[in-house]
Amino acid sequence: MATSAQAYQQQQQQQQLPPVPIPNIQNYQAQPQQQSLPSVPQTHPASVYEENQLFSPVDGRDSSIYGDRSRVVSQPAALFDHSHLRPGKQANLLSHDRTLELYRENAKKTNDPELIFEFSVFMIESAKQMVPPEQENDPNPGPEIVKQLEKRDEVIKEATLLLKRLSDRGYPDAQYFLADCYANGIGTVRGRQDFDRAFPLFILAAKHGHPDACYRAGTCCEHGWGCRRESAKAVQFYKKAAVGLHPGAMYRLGTAELNGALGLPRRPKEGVKWLKRSAEHATEEFPHALHELALLHERGIENVVFVDFDYAAELLAQAAELGYAPSAFKLGECYEYGKMGCPLDPALSIHYYNIAAQQDHKDACFALTAWYLVGSPGVLPQSDTEAYLWAKKAAEMGLAKAQYAVGYFSETGVGTEADPQTALKWYRQAAQGGDKRATKRLQTGSRSTALDRGLEMEALKEERGMRGAHSRGHEKDKDGCLVM
Repeated sequence: MATSAQAYQQQQQQQQLPPVPIPNIQNYQAQPQQQSLPSVPQTHPASVYEENQLFSPVDGRDSSIYGDRSRVVSQPAALFDHSHLRPGKQANLLSHDRTLELYRENAKKTNDPELIFEFSVFMIESAKQMVPPEQENDPNPGPEIVKQLEKRDEVIKEATLLLKRLSDRGYPDAQYFLADCYANGIGTVRGRQDFDRAFPLFILAAKHGHPDACYRAGTCCEHGWGCRRESAKAVQFYKKAAVGLHPGAMYRLGTAELNGALGLPRRPKEGVKWLKRSAEHATEEFPHALHELALLHERGIENVVFVDFDYAAELLAQAAELGYAPSAFKLGECYEYGKMGCPLDPALSIHYYNIAAQQDHKDACFALTAWYLVGSPGVLPQSDTEAYLWAKKAAEMGLAKAQYAVGYFSETGVGTEADPQTALKWYRQAAQGGDKRATKRLQTGSRSTALDRGLEMEALKEERGMRGAHSRGHEKDKDGCLVM
């Protein structure tokens, strides 16, 4: 028995795979960090095209989509070859160009339209990442950037050519994706939106019952993009998309019934039904019905929707977890001020403001300014610097009261170096945006306005009232102007 056990152990050792080599990271150097906003978790993943929405082949698939139609493929590849990524001594990470070439080689070996479509989508997504936006918009790009732009255009041209061939053969996913590219300025002249080419493709895909295509065809008919504005046709396409449980189409039908839009009579009960159906199928792209239903249950509609704060908060939380900034911001307010029956909870308030701020919601960014000015024991440390950074972010997005706050911070040296000229610039922008306090500052001149340090920056947004018991007081500046 011992001999058998030893033999078994030897056999197992022989079958073991070689260990995966550990990359040498000693030579890597950390990149210097720039001054940035506080690090908070991303709660809304970047939107990507669903590459697994592949279509079934149709009859007549007797020629190659990709290239030479006379070439016969005996054994089409079922999957792309990822052998270069297998663990072991030969494991390596290929360059982007090499990876793209491997995908191209595999795609050329098959007539399978699903793989051709997948490869086309991969090329489009890869092309989007080839040139950073700031370099793409550079009026005087260097030779290297020009080379990258030309290469990106070549990849897009190749991908759109494949999508056109698939579209001509009646594949709805290719028709829809190509239409979406044209609608977003991909594969068009100078990157301009081209609904004249997008709309007919949306129609073709919609005839195959493609829910997204039906919805997009409806939006085109509603707004007159690439076609005449026809509300009746828009409703037809929205209803066809709703049959496929498209949340965006059901939401649009719901708001139309609620408000009597798109030529429909005003029928609140029917509108609420559509909103509920949309909410049941809400996604990160279409969370709007959850938010709208929450607002309806906050105020109620006689004989249609009853007031229910708990349910409204639950709906807002669902939308916020899907990354919908307006819902997250509203919940932040609820937990900051005790609205809609919510308890005063600094942690939850800051949490939801963070979610909204990460989606560049300017009011949420400015709300974080208020929280950083006062802090919250055990939840958020007080920081004038962070308060200034969040206010500046909101100001750069055009929020007048944030522009006034940045001007005030720059004038008095709160969270940044005192700079009267910078303060003057922000006061002017705030005044142009209608902030009366900024106008008053400009009229009174630059006389000393030193703050009473300690509690002086505790004043909150004047139109939103006072924070609850968890706040630490409030003060005004010497001119009697609330900072926030």
